[in-house]
Amino acid sequence: MPRLADKIAFITGAGTGIGRATAIAMAREGARVAVAEINAEAGEETAHLAGNGAIAIHADVTDEDSLRAAIRQAVAHFGGLHILHNNAGGSTPRDGTVVKAPIEEFWRVIKLDVFGTFLGCRFGIPELMKSGGGAVINMASNLALMGIAGRDCYTAAKGAVAALTRSLAVEFAPTVRVNALAPSVTMTDRVRKLAEGNAAVDRLAKSHLLGLIAPEDIANAAVFLASAEARMITGQILPVDSGVTIS
Repeated sequence: MPRLADKIAFITGAGTGIGRATAIAMAREGARVAVAEINAEAGEETAHLAGNGAIAIHADVTDEDSLRAAIRQAVAHFGGLHILHNNAGGSTPRDGTVVKAPIEEFWRVIKLDVFGTFLGCRFGIPELMKSGGGAVINMASNLALMGIAGRDCYTAAKGAVAALTRSLAVEFAPTVRVNALAPSVTMTDRVRKLAEGNAAVDRLAKSHLLGLIAPEDIANAAVFLASAEARMITGQILPVDSGVTIS
């Protein structure tokens, strides 16, 4: 039997990259997937690639009304919710040190990565509980577990996601499990562009012990955390980092 048979998943930022790979992987494992994406065309493409009745829903995770409506639409369409993957987020080349990074970049990443995750949990966890329980998978980063120069805005945001994950795990156990993934540099199209000319990211990529990470590697970990195989795992920040945090 597929590992996520009869489960309903809501994945934010699923139009490209890790989110798209996760939508496809979860659908392959039997889940019916709601692809929540601000880019309608990308969302529809992911839903088509995922199959298994996946649907695309327009959602801006930084907007309270938009994300609330998107989760309600998914629940109304599928009849419940079992998996919430707060995947939307990301850094930009504007990031830098605490003394040089633009203030606007700090608030951009806080709003997208932290507030977006907060809102996803705010509206998604009650639906998981109504469905009898389930799994929340947040998206942290290996930068929440180690130091790297020149990414202070993103580091602050992902550290906050890690802390929120642990707090929610305590608050909503045993009905809802809450974990986070902590990827290192993952070779999505966006990251490939970000890595070009960025010495700090380039050094980090070269420190990978097992080679470069593909979006599918993160998707496989998300499937595991969503499945019954991880039924005794909560409050954890799971590195999928090719050994970077120990090297």
